[in-house]
Amino acid sequence: MAQELQVVHGQPSWRVSTAQVEAFVTELGGQLGPVTFNRGKHDIRPFPMPPWIDEPLDEDVSPILRALRGDFFCLPFGANTTPYNGELHPEHGQPVHRLWNFESNTECAVQLSQETTIRQGRIDKWLELRPGHPALYQRHVISGMAGPMPLGHHAMVLFPDRAGSGVLSMSPFVHGQVFPGQFENPEQKGYSSLSPGALFSSLSNVPLAVGGETDLSRYPARRGFDDLVMLVSDDDLAFAWTAVVFADERFVWFALRDPRVLRSTVLWFSNGGRHASPWNGRHVNLMGIEHVTAYFHRGLAESALDNSIRQLGYPTALELDPSTPLVVNHIMGATAIPESFDRVAAIVPDGLGIVRLIADSGYEVVVPLDLAFLGTDAG
Repeated sequence: MAQELQVVHGQPSWRVSTAQVEAFVTELGGQLGPVTFNRGKHDIRPFPMPPWIDEPLDEDVSPILRALRGDFFCLPFGANTTPYNGELHPEHGQPVHRLWNFESNTECAVQLSQETTIRQGRIDKWLELRPGHPALYQRHVISGMAGPMPLGHHAMVLFPDRAGSGVLSMSPFVHGQVFPGQFENPEQKGYSSLSPGALFSSLSNVPLAVGGETDLSRYPARRGFDDLVMLVSDDDLAFAWTAVVFADERFVWFALRDPRVLRSTVLWFSNGGRHASPWNGRHVNLMGIEHVTAYFHRGLAESALDNSIRQLGYPTALELDPSTPLVVNHIMGATAIPESFDRVAAIVPDGLGIVRLIADSGYEVVVPLDLAFLGTDAG
């Protein structure tokens, strides 16, 4: 029997819950949010809702922005303004612009599906919680499609409105670069601060357009600008991870993936740099932490064809085979941390069903987590 939809911030949504986590996923676009971790005395809500979420919007506002919230699956990932082999996809692909179909549910899991038409095929989506785990387990299975495809998760994390309130860290990366074009255009009421195309090997030292450097690992920063960078992960890792520590709020957000499927992390720093409607300069303190295989945010054509990242030997699209479904697994979680837990230095498996989040300061947090879900030898 289909679970009854609940209207949450204007969008009919399915609910899943355990004692540790409550999450909603929208019928329109399959967007994840709101999500509450812990669900006790100290609730953790790391994902944003845009300032326009409960406002009446102009008719030309896209479905993706109408339902915008914590995370969504993109296929193809990116703007998709250039046709490729006769395909012209909407921004971040059909799945985030159309209704998802209900397949099945339990109290702590829901399965949805969608048939795509621009590139014919099917996507099955699972959102699952595990009792005792402070985490969301997401699986997307793509079947019936052929050809190159950039794809990935478009997770977004909201930072408290204090300079440097969150500290970002991640597993080793082999290439870091600012988007090598004009990310925001002043003629279209958008502004960026980083040096286009700049290379970097550390999040702490990234060139600015006006000269000098900035630290991308501490955010919010650079109010009045939106910027985008991409980091290619080391695919020799058993799993790749990203984490943000909010020391004053005493919690850490983290995400894990297989770097052979989701090779890169696109970081979108949205801090009031967009002034067109419905942004209006008020979309601030948000960081998109987007695990993808893609060429920055450009889309199918730019990711499938020759580009500067592919020339370095790093994939920017996955080759889909209609006879072999592609499985994309992704884990996100949030948990409390002790005082003086400053920055995640490592995430280490420690026996069956446990990982340790280790801080620079030496403190550790033990988290129940099913790394085997990723389908690698991580556990």
